Amino acid sequence: MSTTNSSAESQPDAAQLDPQIAARLKRDPNGLVAAIVQQADTLQVLMLGWMDDEALRRTLSTGRVTFFSRSRQEYWRKGDTSGHAQYVKSVALDCDGDALLVQVDQVGAACHTGARRASRPAAAAQVGHRPA
Repeated sequence: MSTTNSSAESQPDAAQLDPQIAARLKRDPNGLVAAIVQQADTLQVLMLGWMDDEALRRTLSTGRVTFFSRSRQEYWRKGDTSGHAQYVKSVALDCDGDALLVQVDQVGAACHTGARRASRPAAAAQVGHRPA
């Protein structure tokens, strides 16, 4: 699956996720798929969220990223309370069907702490080198 949204009106607001897209998703036991969010122009990874079929349907049909909160067990659209919205540029499904890559135009911070992106170095890693 690869879709591009130029406006919220570019896809109809269907009652359910397109069955052809739904059939390609490999969900975890809770019915969720990881959604990696990337800034479309710089390719910087901003955050990871979780989507079920409904969150993905909302994302594809509105042009704004919607996640499913595992802790609150509810949907949330990025930016509705913070003003730090994510406007969808494209959505792609990886070859295994178990992860989405959502390219966005991020307004403001992606992290709830106010940071531009929600990741930071966790530990030193051994640098790998490709064999000659």
